[in-house]
Amino acid sequence: MKRKTMLPALGFAAGATMMLATCASYAEKNPERNAYFGETHVHTSWSLDAFAIGNTLTNPGDAYKYFKGKPIKHPLGYDVKIDTPLDWAGVTDHSEYAGVVNLANEPGSPVSKIPEAQPLILKARTKEEMERVALYAINTLASGPPVKALMAPEIAGTVWKRNVALADQANQPGTFTAFCSYEWTSMPNNMNLHRNIFFEDCAKVPAMPFSALDSFHPVDLWNWMDGQRKAGNDLLAISHNANLSDGRMFPTEVDTKGRPIDAAYAASRVRNERLIEIKQLKGTSETHPLLSPNDEFANFEIMSVLLGNPPGRIPHIVGSYARQALKDGLAMQDSEGFNPYKFGFGAASDSHNTAVPYRQDNFFGGHSFTDGTIEARMSGTLVGGMFDARLEGTSGLTGAWAEENTRAAIFAAMQRKETFAVSGPHIQVRFFGGWEYGPDVVKQKDWVKTGYAKGVPMGGDLPPAKGKGPTFVVWAVKDPTSGNLDRIQIVKGWSRSGQSFEKVFDVVWAGDRRPDKWTGVVPPIGNTVDVENATYTNSIGSVELRAVWSDPEFDPSLHAFYYARVLEIPTPRWTTIQAKQLGVAPPDVVSPTLQERAWSSPIWYTPSAEARKAAKPGTTVAALQTALMIGTTSASRRHSGRANPLTLMLTLVLVLSVPAALLLAGEQ
Repeated sequence: MKRKTMLPALGFAAGATMMLATCASYAEKNPERNAYFGETHVHTSWSLDAFAIGNTLTNPGDAYKYFKGKPIKHPLGYDVKIDTPLDWAGVTDHSEYAGVVNLANEPGSPVSKIPEAQPLILKARTKEEMERVALYAINTLASGPPVKALMAPEIAGTVWKRNVALADQANQPGTFTAFCSYEWTSMPNNMNLHRNIFFEDCAKVPAMPFSALDSFHPVDLWNWMDGQRKAGNDLLAISHNANLSDGRMFPTEVDTKGRPIDAAYAASRVRNERLIEIKQLKGTSETHPLLSPNDEFANFEIMSVLLGNPPGRIPHIVGSYARQALKDGLAMQDSEGFNPYKFGFGAASDSHNTAVPYRQDNFFGGHSFTDGTIEARMSGTLVGGMFDARLEGTSGLTGAWAEENTRAAIFAAMQRKETFAVSGPHIQVRFFGGWEYGPDVVKQKDWVKTGYAKGVPMGGDLPPAKGKGPTFVVWAVKDPTSGNLDRIQIVKGWSRSGQSFEKVFDVVWAGDRRPDKWTGVVPPIGNTVDVENATYTNSIGSVELRAVWSDPEFDPSLHAFYYARVLEIPTPRWTTIQAKQLGVAPPDVVSPTLQERAWSSPIWYTPSAEARKAAKPGTTVAALQTALMIGTTSASRRHSGRANPLTLMLTLVLVLSVPAALLLAGEQ
């Protein structure tokens, strides 16, 4: 795609220097940390479903070659190459029957001789035969009871050992980090509860991974992880596609075993699930327009379906998005004393092609022959019978702020949640919070050092209050190969009396736009996209943005979180680019343009006990009942001393419908 680039010079030298640094090998650790971009979710032919839909050519070793910048084969046979090589990655093939289809098709292998594996053997390798194998895999292996013969240690253990060996072979400390990782693929009743598991050290991994065949309950996975950690094998989980979970990724009442969400659940989840995947091919899980109606940028690459597309069911939105979960966590902390949802942000792909499309102008789908040609994609073919291929988005990436490009350093960054998510382009974002930052701190040469010394980075908890309100330092620099920056926003969430709220603040933006007098919202930056020709120019926007911002509505008695969101200027979506290539009109099922973006992990504020005591008490159930009874009595008197049945009925309904959270808050 043609780009005309006009780059403002202000601040670009410093930003460009930091960008180039991420691609270099570091002989010494950088105490101020570098941004390393990596992939946390990708499938090769070793995943049961990937092989079944036609990815029969490439393995984890090929994935690492691709991430390092070498071309590999798409499942349909043509060459694909990444635009910008990555710094680190982990291949996350499904642990359930991993490599079984490959081994079944390997002449002379033990698996090829097992009766249960015979339906997996491809003889003609035609599309029809692959569809038959895919149906067997889905209906018999994925949806049916575990097939013991295909779960033997000599099968699953062999594939896992090969995976570990390929990660070790690809790992180059200081240049490229390869993690030992896999996907735990739980999907009870078609609800996506998948997690990607990352190990800190490949030398200590178990003989076999814990899979959904062992248990589909997240709490059992966390218990297994706790056991691994006690044995000296540190690891973490990254949940993904909350948007496809039917409201069960972030429960507030009971877990998948029907047990109440309590302090033990919260501690186990926070200890093991350090990050969530906020963006990938199958949609964005930040928020939804119905959950954030006042957020003008909430409708970004939204997809809401259920795995397998079961008839007659509409996916639940509540419980399926990160921002609402962060807010629910605060409300639970406020009313019940625990918060299960203190997670950082990352993004990834979930490509089943081994290769991954990260850019709008290099999009080749993610599901083998189902979306592997431009004609198939643009025809609106249903991927897996679930969603229109034109609704797929490009893959995201996780940025980690680490001292060096090694397993230990990047894993530590993920553990402390000093990570950020990008929708594809390598946007860099810094986010610090504290009580002592001056208004000119970002103008100082050593502002990053000050950021760490006087506060906490993204993923952290603000120290005890030392002033009237917290101050945040935010900075972002564009990807040199992508669009300029429009603005940086800070998203705030808080809780009061067991209920949660949110607000989006524009804190720094390109150009001389002025915020609305009443709402504070900055107007749109404009749009240089030529939809017919699928081009844009960087004649608007900024290369770099930075600011110091203080919360003008801070209440020291309320729990709160803050995270930064960085927006690019509008650019053509891949569907617009490929419509131009085909000579057809852009599809009307998606917007012709989009604004690529980045999200920092949150920073949390917890009020002190003294601040909580000084807070104005919230409304209690008793107060509501008293007010309602007074209203009922008054209404009754107006009806000749007789109670109005309708009034009494409405009173009963209102009293019974008072949220449990208010009851708990009132009893504190």
